[in-house]
Amino acid sequence: MKKTGILNSDIAAVIAKMGHTDCIVIGDCGLPIPDSVQRIDLAVKLGLPSYLDTLEAVLADMEVESVTIASEMTEHNEEIYEGTQRLLGDISINQVSHEEFKKLTFQAKAVIRTGEATPYANIILQSGVFFS
Repeated sequence: MKKTGILNSDIAAVIAKMGHTDCIVIGDCGLPIPDSVQRIDLAVKLGLPSYLDTLEAVLADMEVESVTIASEMTEHNEEIYEGTQRLLGDISINQVSHEEFKKLTFQAKAVIRTGEATPYANIILQSGVFFS
């Protein structure tokens, strides 16, 4: 039995298979998920698990070189935006419109659906490499 890192087998498998520049999405419970992209549904009830808790766990297991968020997050969900910035540290944050964000999800290896029920609590994580 695995004792550290991501315990969810679907998330762990996706991260293990990712290469440089591959992407994974963490989304709130309302984000539309393309049928062509793997859905990893963690939502138990509204708010559980939260977007920030899920992001924190994934960041601990994944090398991330950049992220993309909807620009609407900065204005309409300041608490989530500030928490995202705190967790990301020096990782580059790209902003696009929410409509463009939804189009970008088609390129993801998987979308992790959380129970988050606040607006624009979604992020695309682009895989980096831990060596140079």
